[in-house]
Amino acid sequence: MKKAVLILSIMFMSMSYAQEVKQVPQISVNGEGKVKVVPDQATILATIETKGNNAKDVKKQNDQKIEAVLKFIKKMNLAPADYNTQRVSLNPEYDYEKKKHNYNATQTIEILLKDLSKYDELMEGLVDEGINRIDNVTFQSSKLAQYQSEARKLAMKEAKLKAEDYVSVLGQKVGRAMTVSDNSQTYYPQPIRYAAMKMEMSDAQAPRETLAVGEINITANVSVSFILE
Repeated sequence: MKKAVLILSIMFMSMSYAQEVKQVPQISVNGEGKVKVVPDQATILATIETKGNNAKDVKKQNDQKIEAVLKFIKKMNLAPADYNTQRVSLNPEYDYEKKKHNYNATQTIEILLKDLSKYDELMEGLVDEGINRIDNVTFQSSKLAQYQSEARKLAMKEAKLKAEDYVSVLGQKVGRAMTVSDNSQTYYPQPIRYAAMKMEMSDAQAPRETLAVGEINITANVSVSFILE
């Protein structure tokens, strides 16, 4: 009997509590902020690939070419922290027609170019010194964190403006935010991939302009629930 009374008491209290809790009128909207930025630096992945039938000779030739490339990069006055070796490999390749092994040696250097006015000079020099593969070039901004912050603020402003547009016809006002969810995706600069080509240029020719960086978009997305007043 006591057990039944206890259960009834709990049910009564739960019903009373449910009646006291009122639904708070809310509106949920999404907002997007976008900042267009002209990139001011680039990351370049440059590779030297050497092939031959003798592993030792192939490796030696590849090392000699990479040494010349590194000397050239130093002459470009790039900071030591702005370039580094990414990959080194030496692999056998079997030639089924000649029934013998050949060897393929590669070394890849990653270069952060902080002055895009040097882009053409750098790329031509890399090819001249032996680089025969540009794996990708990625354009980016040195002020990424600042522009991401701006994009987030714009996203919140758009979310509030949307909410005000929706409730303006209802005679209500947008109150304080109840919840905010960041739906932004991690920003990854898009690489440009192409094969490096030897640039022929006579003494009479002016330096070529081969770079059109355009703009990159940095976006933020949020979901916000506002109280309606």
